[in-house]
Amino acid sequence: MPKQEAEMSEVETNNHGSAQGAEDGANDAAAAETATAPDPGAEADAGPQAVESVAEETVTRSVYDGVRAERDQLVDRLTRMQAEFENARKRAEREKADYRDYAAASVVEQFLPVLDNFELALKATGTTEQLRAGVELIVKQMEEILRQMNVTPVAAVGEEFNPHHHEALGSVERLDLPDQHVAEEIRRGYKIREKLLRPALVRVVSNPKQTVE
Repeated sequence: MPKQEAEMSEVETNNHGSAQGAEDGANDAAAAETATAPDPGAEADAGPQAVESVAEETVTRSVYDGVRAERDQLVDRLTRMQAEFENARKRAEREKADYRDYAAASVVEQFLPVLDNFELALKATGTTEQLRAGVELIVKQMEEILRQMNVTPVAAVGEEFNPHHHEALGSVERLDLPDQHVAEEIRRGYKIREKLLRPALVRVVSNPKQTVE
């Protein structure tokens, strides 16, 4: 009897151990499942952040596309402005050249009759006085053309020396003329309206009897 009681006690102990092991295993499995299962709260927290990240990326992309489009428009506008400026510059140069040619042609046309008269004078066989009279007529013709173009000679002989209008070639001692006045004109000067074309080449009076006050 004691032996049977001992065997039954051992069986109960084994059964109790097996039940306890099964219970422990079930608890471990539940804990593992709980550890590996996704946290609903974590998913709820990650959702708004993901949406916000996508929204920020979309806004950034939209801003970038807008800036790039604006840049392309500015580059295109700058290119067109450069082309228009170049065309305007070429047009201005062409108009300037045309105006210069027109002005030169207008002047040359007026002097062609003078050239014709010079050629006739060279072919003439008259006397020296006749040739001189013909040249004087040609000179008067040229002076008239210049006058029509508002070109007039610079006053020289008898005028006070003016370095803006006269160029001194030398001095001449004269007692009958005021000191520092033009005594002789070597080459006539001309001006168009008030603008000097070339100064008159002159000799200036040196009067030792006069003193500068």
